[in-house]
Amino acid sequence: MTKPTIRIAVAAAALATAGAAFANTPVEGDAIKQLVSGKRIYLAAPIGGEFPLFYRPDGQVDGSGEAIGLGRFLKPKDKGRWWVRGNNLCQKWETWYDGKTICFTLTDLGGSKVKWVQDNGDTGVARIGN
Repeated sequence: MTKPTIRIAVAAAALATAGAAFANTPVEGDAIKQLVSGKRIYLAAPIGGEFPLFYRPDGQVDGSGEAIGLGRFLKPKDKGRWWVRGNNLCQKWETWYDGKTICFTLTDLGGSKVKWVQDNGDTGVARIGN
């Protein structure tokens, strides 16, 4: 390898290592709000596809299961409120979860993926869109 090629290879390895250092990092406090506010979060559905939730900057959250064809099985749309409590993303839907407050911890998996863990122990992966 020539010297410029070696430098590029070393720089690429350093960037890959730096990116890995940020992966699997808990998202906490105000960083949660920055992560989700104004974004569409796509939950990976166990039956395939993605379930979109839109976290509006004003604290409203909208959800729709129509994207993965849930309209024939359950109420596919709901809306509610979201907020950050400590190191948790919390939300309260009008009808989903019987209107009870649910909270999650989030872990940055790198790229646009996050792992979520609900306060009842359920867990999954989501993709952050715009």
